[in-house]
Amino acid sequence: MSLRYQRILLTGGTGFVGGYLAPAIAAAWPGADRVLLRRPGERVLREGWRPLDAEVTDSDAIGRIVADLKPDLVLHLAAQAAIGATAEIAEATWRVNFGGTLELAHACQRACATTTFFFVSSSEVYGWSFRDGVATEDTWLRPMNAYARAKAAAESMLPDVLPQARLIIARPFNHTGPGQDVRFVLPSLAQQIADVEAGRRPPRLELGNLEASRDFLDVRDVCDAYIAMLQAPTTPGERSVYNVASGASYRIADLVEKFRAHARAPFEVTIDPKRLRPSDVPVAVGSAKRLEQATGWKPTIGVDAIVEALLAHWRAVGASARA
Repeated sequence: MSLRYQRILLTGGTGFVGGYLAPAIAAAWPGADRVLLRRPGERVLREGWRPLDAEVTDSDAIGRIVADLKPDLVLHLAAQAAIGATAEIAEATWRVNFGGTLELAHACQRACATTTFFFVSSSEVYGWSFRDGVATEDTWLRPMNAYARAKAAAESMLPDVLPQARLIIARPFNHTGPGQDVRFVLPSLAQQIADVEAGRRPPRLELGNLEASRDFLDVRDVCDAYIAMLQAPTTPGERSVYNVASGASYRIADLVEKFRAHARAPFEVTIDPKRLRPSDVPVAVGSAKRLEQATGWKPTIGVDAIVEALLAHWRAVGASARA
């Protein structure tokens, strides 16, 4: 199968990861017709991408877009990211993360059955299996919440709906960087510290479970991994699953100390019960050996550089707000 993609469709490209992946895809395949799927009402633009508006769950709209473009590469990042226990959150999560993926897959089967379909799943699909040690792609999927169950179900559905497609499933572990929502722990830390430094809040940070250990990556490394998967030699109908992980875990408490070492003002930490997730596993770490063997990819940006980049970003955001 040619890796010179001519027609590319990207969903979820208006979000955090999309802000990094869209220019990387444009640089890798500069001659392609690149379409950015946006939700109606969104105004985000990505340089080199042609925006089209539709909900990923709208079968008619998605069907028309896919039929017109006939993409030979579909990058499906769009997802409901919130992880919560309410029935309303669970229903919306299933509707988007499973239902939206199903609608997109159906549209591709009708219009471009042999396309390359790149699905961003999540390390969350391993769930309770993290208690057994480092997760490989062959680790039993035991998801613990609606977000993870919907992702795992979508993984299982795709080969049935797209039997002729080249299917690539990525299971990224925690990744962060400038621009990520402060609902996530490391951007939240960086924002709170920047606010303390600027005198915008008392020197007290509110965090969740400090004992949880997680495998953290820089979003730029994750996008490099995605590009490497897409550039790997392949054949029609091939199915690949890859972890995107560093293979190392860091306690949140230890990361707090890394932030403290770079902070320009002292602070203390308090536990906010609203930030605790009762289903947390103590340690979640993955192996990316399969990806390394297939593509040569390895992460290049360590946690210290991640910490510095996040702090620099939130200091700049604060300075801009004061200007």
